Amino acid sequence: MDRSIDPTRREFLQGSLAVAGTVLSAPVSSAFAATPEKTKRPNLVFFFGEGQRADALSIAGNPILKTPHHDRIGKEGVRFTNAFCTNALCAPARATTLTGMYSRSTGALANEDAHLPLPSDIPIFTDLLHEAGYEVAIVGKVHVRAGVEDRYWDYYFGHNAPGNNYYNPMYKEGRKGKIGEQQTFHGMWADDLAVDRALAWLEEDRGDKPFCLLVWFVAPHSPFYRPRKYLDLYSGTTIPKPATFDDDLKGYPGKPKCFADANNKIGTTVMGDTVRSLEELAKDYYAGLVGVDDNIGRVMAYLEKKNILEDTAVMQGSDHGYFMGEWRMYDKRLMHEPSIRVPLMMRYPKRIAAGTVRSEMVLDTDIAPTLLDLAGVKAPEHMQGKSLLPLAKANDPEFRKDWYYEYYEWPNPESVRPCRGIRTERYKFIHYVMDPQEFEMYDLHADPGELHNLYGKPEHAALAKDLRARMDKLRSDVPERRGSA
Repeated sequence: MDRSIDPTRREFLQGSLAVAGTVLSAPVSSAFAATPEKTKRPNLVFFFGEGQRADALSIAGNPILKTPHHDRIGKEGVRFTNAFCTNALCAPARATTLTGMYSRSTGALANEDAHLPLPSDIPIFTDLLHEAGYEVAIVGKVHVRAGVEDRYWDYYFGHNAPGNNYYNPMYKEGRKGKIGEQQTFHGMWADDLAVDRALAWLEEDRGDKPFCLLVWFVAPHSPFYRPRKYLDLYSGTTIPKPATFDDDLKGYPGKPKCFADANNKIGTTVMGDTVRSLEELAKDYYAGLVGVDDNIGRVMAYLEKKNILEDTAVMQGSDHGYFMGEWRMYDKRLMHEPSIRVPLMMRYPKRIAAGTVRSEMVLDTDIAPTLLDLAGVKAPEHMQGKSLLPLAKANDPEFRKDWYYEYYEWPNPESVRPCRGIRTERYKFIHYVMDPQEFEMYDLHADPGELHNLYGKPEHAALAKDLRARMDKLRSDVPERRGSA
């Protein structure tokens, strides 16, 4: 793809790729301090969803979708009701989850760069766990820089494709740091096969070594193929239209032109996996998540059967959210709530009380530090998130007052323009950076549906100026890396 066609985008990207410091040059081995051997370290299981929005859970009140195995994690642990991604796109979000760093710091900006490896001087959290004595494995949809195949894995069964092929999936398999060629596996739903391999790996003898298993699902990514046993699920179910589904944005009332012109619309997207109706999208999306829930249940049942569930910290999250017909949109990318809000839950009874619910704003940058904290491994100073374990013990109104969002990919098949923004506990400010530059601003307390754009109204000029200044300060605080895109 020729990136020289848009100098505005080139300038935007280059400005986000300069390393502002040398915090990434420290050896990996100096970045951790393991818990003393006398303390039993927990096993770690991290279930990572694909495009699972925050309300796509029955525990979150979804009136249609039933997710008992997801719900168990939240009911028996802590659930964060204000969890967000910092770049709502698959490959960048997954890089952030592994590194605890913003896209502009890793250089993992867009899906189109997913074939490039992460910079070798940036450790991912499993590198640090491996050095601390953990066995580490990943199964499922990796879809991050070069599939992180260059990093050490005791077991690897992954693919780097967005949607893969649900019934003839392609995976690479590897052990002890060596990964083989890609193979096609016929006749099994992709996530069922990945979890089969995960359970087989868990059966292997590893002595007293703790393990960290990443189970990263492909469902319900487009083309939204269902598990065969759920082909008839939701037949006859009515799918309610979002309040904004029938909004006519041709005159962009309250919305900028670039928002109205984006092609991630039901029935009109130019992508090859066109969604033809809200009913089709919602029912296939929910059926895929029921399949995911089944597989979470399989892993939880195995841990119980082996009497190691109580010795295992379990986390569940998602790379980004998803539009489900709001403004007739689907997919993600934009900074609006359906796109950026994600589920995040943890279960570990030894350190987390059952039924804990927290409303502090937490981010995907916090996942790596949290998993390291659970293992008693010190997070490197360059990680830009922070452990969520203190929130499991007590709420903290000062935990995070605001945070920075970024989206870079352009051109892309959905014509969603690059943007950056800030979200506070009350307000949101969005800046579309390509000329002609456009803006959105919302009071989320008064307008949680983001219906009334306050930007450009004289009575809100001071607020806009303040939020933009705060956004610029947050951006300047994130180290920049040049030369990775």
